[in-house]
Amino acid sequence: MKKATIVILMLVHFAMFSQGDQDYIPSEENLKAREWFQDAKFGMFIHWGVYSVLGDGEWVMNNQNISKENYEKLPGFFNPIAFDAQKWVKLAKNSGVKYLTVTTRHHDGFSMFDTDASSYNIVDATPFGRDVIKELAEACRANDIKLFFYYSLLDWHHKDYYPLGRTGNGIADKNTKGNWDDYIVFMKQQLTELLTNYGEIGGIWFDGHWDKKEANWHYDEIYELIHELQPQALIGNNHHIAPIMGEDFQMFERDLPGHNTTGFGTGKENIGDLPKEICETINGSWGFNLQDSKHKSQKELVRYLIKSAGFGSNLLLNVGPMPNGEIQKEHQESFLEVGDWLQTYGEALYGTRQGPLSPQEDMVSTAKDNEVFLWLLGDKDTYFIEDFFPKTKTMIHWKDGTTINFEKTKFGTFIEIPEDKKHEVATLVSYKIQNE
Repeated sequence: MKKATIVILMLVHFAMFSQGDQDYIPSEENLKAREWFQDAKFGMFIHWGVYSVLGDGEWVMNNQNISKENYEKLPGFFNPIAFDAQKWVKLAKNSGVKYLTVTTRHHDGFSMFDTDASSYNIVDATPFGRDVIKELAEACRANDIKLFFYYSLLDWHHKDYYPLGRTGNGIADKNTKGNWDDYIVFMKQQLTELLTNYGEIGGIWFDGHWDKKEANWHYDEIYELIHELQPQALIGNNHHIAPIMGEDFQMFERDLPGHNTTGFGTGKENIGDLPKEICETINGSWGFNLQDSKHKSQKELVRYLIKSAGFGSNLLLNVGPMPNGEIQKEHQESFLEVGDWLQTYGEALYGTRQGPLSPQEDMVSTAKDNEVFLWLLGDKDTYFIEDFFPKTKTMIHWKDGTTINFEKTKFGTFIEIPEDKKHEVATLVSYKIQNE
């Protein structure tokens, strides 16, 4: 019995990882895009859909067990007359953001773009009647901001996604069985539209694999389609497992790579060699939540950005716009505060890679060319870094250029920080790698 179980698990494992594009060789454009992505460091995630009308997050259909019949009434109330794509993109640009990732379709199945695959979309089913994705694409091009499309694999609304997976089972619907092949065709049609109607994009950000872990998602066909239509487009999939062939970056939801504090995240053993991205919220919600006022401070957000870079990752920080089309004031302020900090310290963050120091709770490192940046995140007078022996004779306080005292011993390195050189958010010490 045990042997049979092991064989079954091995077959499932093989089927999972053989789904990818096994013949995938990244194009020159794709490799350049990966380098750009690693340089970018800071992105804005936008979760916006008809669910914002209810002000209870993007999972409200599932969490409140709203029937399909009742949920289909929401588009009639969605009229975001205050939406201004230029304002959203300029907020991002003024905050030091290099790219946007926006939900084109979330788990509720409602498409936020003009699609011929279904009339259940913002142009055909709402009084607003405008293609917000097109407007965002134009605004991003005008402001030199790259645009990525979030696309949900799972769909609580589409008849061919049935029977449902791990989620949505309290949603009342007469339909109990669909045609999976037709659902794959539907997704391919929508992805083709997204990749041909909105100009060059940064990439596709998939989500929802975990709802049907053992399904055949036809990733070989889907990933090949994307790379054929736009070779530079980067593919990421929030599946919480090791990268699948054909993917170009690996994401980590609300977690530093390998930490898996959420319990559903990616384990350390599944971290690959692809560029990395961490996504996180400003409060506790992705979609607009009227009652969620637990907003993270500038110190918390900046430190998370620094830690992300110290783990060799970007930070994709989320906003959940309101149903009127505006980004709530608190989230605008949060982004601009991070932007203010980046005005001073961005040079030591953009374009860097993970440094020589293994990330620790109170310090991480980044590096660019022959310069190493040590980000000290505590309030200590002296930091000891075990088994760290920097190849340099001089360390400086990065902001003012003054010399910082340090001592190398056989056990590691001591770094002394004068009181007047400490920064509340992070004290930055740097050095140039030298031949000793």
